[in-house]
Amino acid sequence: MTIQRTSAEGNQSAKAAKSRKKNAQNTKPGRWLWFWVGMSGIAMVSATAGALLAVSLSSTPLQQAQLSPQEEAVFDGDRIAGSGLRFSELTRPVHLLVMGMSVLPPDVRNPPVEATNLGYLPQVNSFDGLADVMLLVRFDPETKKIAMLSIPRDTRTEIEGYGMRKINAANVEGGPALTAKTVSNLVGGAGIDRYIRINVLGVGKLIDALGGVTVYVPKDMKYRDDSQHLYINLKAGKQHLNGDQALQLLRFRHDELGDIGRIQRQQMVIRALIDQTLNPATVAQLPQILNVVKDNIDTNLTVEELVALLGFGVRTNRANMQMFMLPGRFSENGEYDASYWIPSKRSITKLMSQHFGLDTLSEYQPTDPASVRVAIQDSTGSDRSQLRPLIQTLQSAGYRNIYIYKPWSEPLEVTNIIAQQGDADSAESIRTTLGFGEVRVESTGSLNSDISIQVGRDWLQKKDWFENSSSF
Repeated sequence: MTIQRTSAEGNQSAKAAKSRKKNAQNTKPGRWLWFWVGMSGIAMVSATAGALLAVSLSSTPLQQAQLSPQEEAVFDGDRIAGSGLRFSELTRPVHLLVMGMSVLPPDVRNPPVEATNLGYLPQVNSFDGLADVMLLVRFDPETKKIAMLSIPRDTRTEIEGYGMRKINAANVEGGPALTAKTVSNLVGGAGIDRYIRINVLGVGKLIDALGGVTVYVPKDMKYRDDSQHLYINLKAGKQHLNGDQALQLLRFRHDELGDIGRIQRQQMVIRALIDQTLNPATVAQLPQILNVVKDNIDTNLTVEELVALLGFGVRTNRANMQMFMLPGRFSENGEYDASYWIPSKRSITKLMSQHFGLDTLSEYQPTDPASVRVAIQDSTGSDRSQLRPLIQTLQSAGYRNIYIYKPWSEPLEVTNIIAQQGDADSAESIRTTLGFGEVRVESTGSLNSDISIQVGRDWLQKKDWFENSSSF
């Protein structure tokens, strides 16, 4: 399959700069943030100078893998940022493949001596094992959006030269280049520009370097695996997690949804990290952060490119940061020789066309409300009967496929209207119909829904009005 290069999408820097200015005027994520954005040129130059100095004095390069010329050619090596004083600005859309590695001694050919004779399997500072986490991230300076696609580790797909396998095996067989080829083929030919691999040891260090993360743990989580010294013990509720505790939340997958539930929790942590740490101060701390995690990352990004991506993230409105999960389903018992996530080619084509720049659909067709699957998740502790006026309002607007799903564990002040499959237009239409709530493009709701409405306390303030309206 031919890989479409994202560099071919054009370098319309003047148009993008004009659009960036307009977007900055129309969004309000906080006055302090946009004061910093106004000073971002100075901040970026200072941060990059410090980062370059830190890396030049370091004995460990950012790219630790030795790629052959053929492997390097898999990635689009064209510039992704400007030159001169504009080096911190993205000049074209970029696709970044992010892999989280959980590596044990049996995964590597020559495990370190200190990892032997321990009586258990410790995590090894390596990049040669299975890809435990996989994300395809699109940074688009033309639309001012960041799109993140989570790819389940058990996705059944073709790995060139190895047949149909779980996608996490691509890294074991051929490293980042074969993984990039496999991901590109899976999603319809999207070009991969750069990659980052970070192992589990580095994730904990990174979260600690960012000051931890405040997140709502959705339920009590307890799991013990003496063979790996993996001990998970978290209580439900909102709390500030250090690196080790955040890893426990990220690695837990012993519930009814398995790895898919873990992906949903990963998106919750990513969203929290973005809200709490993605700001110019983080860019200025890049030298210190790199020094902490440099031994645990492998990437073909340069430091200048890292700064450009971070700078773009700082300037991106949080509403334009969208998270998706590869559309598909669980395999059925006896369907295959192992448990897989079976990708839906048709849904992948639609998602990639709408959000990742692949021109594979001839024309966008708005979704008929009658065909939209709407899940209702209450977070207020109310009786189901209290949701009846909300359901009746949706039915009056033409929504026919509505069902009550298990309650959302985190108490919400503001209702979340989740575009579970990436259909932001349908989510916005529902928000307009209801007159309250906040649209989020992510995959944290009911798997079988198109839209999940996680009902917050703002509904209780509107309920009486809805009841009176429906009585006429």
